Amino acid sequence: MKMDEKEVLGELNRVGAIISDTHIVYTSGKHGTRYMNKDALYPHVGLTSRLCREIALEISDYFLGEPSIEAVVAPAIGGVILCTWVAYWLSELTGKEVLALYAEKNQALDLFEFNRGYGRLVTGRRILVLEDVLTTGGSAKKVIGAVRALGGNVIGVAAQCNRGGVTTKDLADPPMLFSLVNITMEAWAGEDCPMCKAGIPINTEVGKGKEFLASQVH
Repeated sequence: MKMDEKEVLGELNRVGAIISDTHIVYTSGKHGTRYMNKDALYPHVGLTSRLCREIALEISDYFLGEPSIEAVVAPAIGGVILCTWVAYWLSELTGKEVLALYAEKNQALDLFEFNRGYGRLVTGRRILVLEDVLTTGGSAKKVIGAVRALGGNVIGVAAQCNRGGVTTKDLADPPMLFSLVNITMEAWAGEDCPMCKAGIPINTEVGKGKEFLASQVH
């Protein structure tokens, strides 16, 4: 039996993967009060596997009767563990090998690229792009671009959590988008942040708070 979103959220809360009532700086630079800490999930291997199986089940049902997914691709570092487990469960469910590949960020060019010989494994294959947390969809969109540039066929995008209301339009129009959970997390620009105005300390344990504070030192 599939888990519903309430059950998934309950499990994520149980392991501390959803943090509330704090002052977070997100990767986008915006500030908010909630955070999806996927790193709190990954030490719990059984739960990580179970949640990835849920993603694989949904994807398998969606593409029932169509040619199988041949590879799962995720951005490093965050998506590597997820793509391995999702590819494993897709292989188990379909009876066909599904590859787990990842793209690495080229900081100088601000894009993702395939190293380690993975590029040749993308070309001509049906690809599911996988992301841990969708905030703006920027990283997933760049991975989609990297896959398409090598002749891979992006047949959909899946995510553990969509916290930014990201749509297929934000992702260069893949055929489908599925997220295990959808969470609304209000965010403000730094200059508009009510917590900054109230003097509430920034969380430096998760998110980009430490980097943000370092950038404010002159």
